[in-house]
Formats: sequence, C-alpha cells, structure tokens
Amino acid sequence: MTMEIHAVLFLVSGVTLLGHHSCLSKTLEDRPVRPHLIFIMVDDQGYGDIGYHGSDIHTPVLDQLAREGVVLENYYVQPICSPSRSQLMTGRYQIHTGLQHSIIRPRQPLCLPQDIPTLPEGLREAGYATHMVGKWHLGFCKQSCLPTGRGFQSFLGTLTGSGDHFSYQSCDGAEACGFDLHDGNRPAWEKSGNYSTLLYIERVKEILRNHDGHKPLFLYLSLQAAHTPLQVPEQYLHHYDSQSNHLRRHYSAMLSCLDNGVGEVVQELKKSGLYKNSVLIYSSDNGGQPLSGASNWPLRGGKGTYWEGGIRAVGFVHSPLLTRKGVVSRALIHVSDWFPTLLGLAGAPQSKHILDGHDVWKTISKGLPSPRTEILFNIDPVSRRPEEPYNKALLQNGLGIWDTGVKAAIRAGDWKLLTGNVGSGDWIPPHYFPSAAQQGLEKRRNELGKSVWLFNIASDPYERSDQAETRPDIVKLLLRRLADYNQTAVVAQNHQMTLCWGSWVGVC
Repeated sequence: MTMEIHAVLFLVSGVTLLGHHSCLSKTLEDRPVRPHLIFIMVDDQGYGDIGYHGSDIHTPVLDQLAREGVVLENYYVQPICSPSRSQLMTGRYQIHTGLQHSIIRPRQPLCLPQDIPTLPEGLREAGYATHMVGKWHLGFCKQSCLPTGRGFQSFLGTLTGSGDHFSYQSCDGAEACGFDLHDGNRPAWEKSGNYSTLLYIERVKEILRNHDGHKPLFLYLSLQAAHTPLQVPEQYLHHYDSQSNHLRRHYSAMLSCLDNGVGEVVQELKKSGLYKNSVLIYSSDNGGQPLSGASNWPLRGGKGTYWEGGIRAVGFVHSPLLTRKGVVSRALIHVSDWFPTLLGLAGAPQSKHILDGHDVWKTISKGLPSPRTEILFNIDPVSRRPEEPYNKALLQNGLGIWDTGVKAAIRAGDWKLLTGNVGSGDWIPPHYFPSAAQQGLEKRRNELGKSVWLFNIASDPYERSDQAETRPDIVKLLLRRLADYNQTAVVAQNHQMTLCWGSWVGVC
C-alpha cells in the first residue's frame, strides 16, 4: 500500500490506513462556443446569511454577483452534505443511488456508485478540462472512488466531511483520526498550515491563469467554509468586533473570507479572458446549523431537517451569457437539475440513463416555466420511527397508502408533505444563537403520535399552518406519490458503520 495509490491516510492506534447544444456566443466561423462552467458550492451557509436576504454578515461580492445575475428563490438542496453532492454529480435522487441515509462516513467502505456516470465524466467526454478544488465527501475507499477516478483531471482538497481548516486533521470518533488534504492522489503534507478557503482560492486562480481559453473548462470549487470547526484568519474577525456571540462572530468572519475569495476568482476570470464566456453558479449544500452560529430565519428548522430551513438554499447564477439579468427567479429548481443543465450547456449527448434532474437553463436565462413541478427530497427507511406502531402509521396516519413512520419529504406544486421524524422544527430568529438568552425562540408543539404534516409553501413558506387535517385529498395524493417513488428505490447502502479497518481497500 503506497501513498501514491491511496489518497487518504487515517491513523488508528499508530497504523497508517487508506483507511442540447446551446448557441451562447459565436466564433468568427459562426460556430457555437461552449461556455466555461464554474460551480461554487459552499458548506452550511444559512438561508438568512447573505446580504441580499438582509443579513448582518457582510457579503458585498456575492450580493453584487447575484444582483447582476439571476437569484434563485425557490431553489432546493438536501439537508446534509453527501446527499446534495451526490445529486449534483449524478442528477439522481438519493433513493436511486443508495445514499438515502445520512452522509458517507470515513469508516464506511462506500462511495458514489461507480456504474452511475458523473457530471465531470460527461463534461470530459464533451471535451472539457475538469478540475476540482475543495471538499469531496463522496467516498474514498479505493482509487476509482476518488475525484480523479470520477472524471476530474486534477484535485486539491479533502475527502471526508469536515476537518481542521489549518491542520487538516479529520476524525471519525476519537479512535479514528488522520490527515486529510490531498493533491491528486497523494497526501499534501506540505500544504498543512494554510487556511482552507485561502488555499483553495489560490489553487483556483492558478488553474485559471494556466488554462487555455480555447478549451472549455469545468471548475468545481467546493469550499468547506462555513462548516465547523469555526476557524478563520484573525484579520477577518475584526469585521465583527461588535458581535458578542463567539460562534456567530467566527461563522460570520468565515463567510466574509469566502466572499472575498469569490471576488478574487471572478477577477481572475476577467484577467484571464475567460469571464465573457463563463457561467458561474453559486449554491449552499444545505441549510445552516443554528447551533454553530448560522441563521435560516425566517425559515423553519435547519441543517439535517426537511423543514424549509434545512433544504431551501442560497443560490444564484451569474453570467454575461444570460438572456435576462438582474432578476429574481421563483421557478422550482433542485440541485439534481445542474447535472442535465450543465451537460446541455456543454453540448454533451443526452444521458442514456434515467435522470431525476431537469435542464433548467431556459428557465433561468429566459424566464420560461420550469420543467420541474415536483421534488422528492428523500425516503429514508433506515430512519423509521421505532416508537410509531406500524399499523397506526400505515392504516391510520398513512391512510393505508404509506408507512408514515418512515422519514420522507416531497413537494408537488405548492404543496409539501413530510412524514416520520423529519428533524427539529423550531423557528430561530436572527438575534438568538447559542450562549444568548433563548428569548424569541419558537418551539414547535406537535401532538403525540403525529407523523404527517402538509403545508402550502407558496402561501405559507414558513410552515406555520399545518393543513394535514383540513386537506386530506392532498395528503392522499402525495402519500401515493411517495409510494410510487418508493417502488423505484434501491437498497440503502450507507446505513452501517464498518469497523473492519483492514478491509477498507477494494471492498466498495
């Protein structure tokens, strides 16, 4: 086993283990020029934590980019990391990749299914240069699972879900810790000590400076900020000296550093001449975690939940190639839609596989109606509520159609249905954060045995008026949709923790 072959080292008891064609602009020969695609995914940014949503956090660069582009205000992701990233990379729901339960943990010998094509693989086949910088979190148990094994020509970043932003120490429980920063397929020990956001921005600028503008580029920048641990260079903290809450102060400073870095990326795009033929997409991977300083206000809930605060994301598109700019889009869009949308912009062949995503470029650029009318957020049978008697959950609450003890969420048109244990549904106003008084914190109060909720998100985006009792017709319709989707689900693969350290290699 060599460091060159295996891309991550986990140190356990002193042992090292690997553990459709789009005419966007024209050349002189009047041939379509494929755009450069820049996708920026940030980690755990709250819906309320951006300037154009009225935040106290300073994000002038992001605000300007959004203001000059198309702001996505009906845009959804998944409530936690790996699921969102898997759907971006494949255009498929979690129930169709086996990743419907939780994240991929470092000790699980799993990765994004290798028989499912990825976005960078499709773009590379279409003639794109493909580069990734930042957080992967889609498995690393063997070389073919790594970013460089899934279509990226280069990679600098981390493979696990979180780690120290300076030392890159990553742990999965106290007994499993190791170094997680990789350049290509090798540990990048020499880069330890550099702050992750600044390190990644510098690599992106290097890629842009050295890229041949005649070749289309796909650049995936996946920042770990503002995920815990809440760390940031000292100079960014001074912007928030008046913020008395320690967690909020550090979280805010991380986003300001991120904002500044995105500005540097855009400046480099312009200096290198790539900007005029580029499409930049910005997206959070899930809702913010209020326990770590984030705010999703006025939405309900947060990271890890299927309330709006966990799945409605900050997102926008910025591009000189947009037909209309400076607008807010309220079209229904999901993270799985980027897969067919970007492949369509690239002029890549239509996927031979059934996708859950839709090409939404004309919706974004021209304001046409969205081809998407429905989103299955997830069906997670592993998380079934054990205290919910099966007969009651199916026959009484589920109307004989659906076991409502199963965690599931779906939106169809304006209606959203949730079943099972979908996570904490508190409303946390922006003035409340841990270590502050709990004034103004609204706690949800649900009657014992309740396992079905229904909301009209268009008229009630804050999910304050449950209509499950008053609209049984809609409940029945959406329960049937869940049952239909469940017929197409594959077995959940990521529900067991593997402690057999020696068998990590070659088992997934």
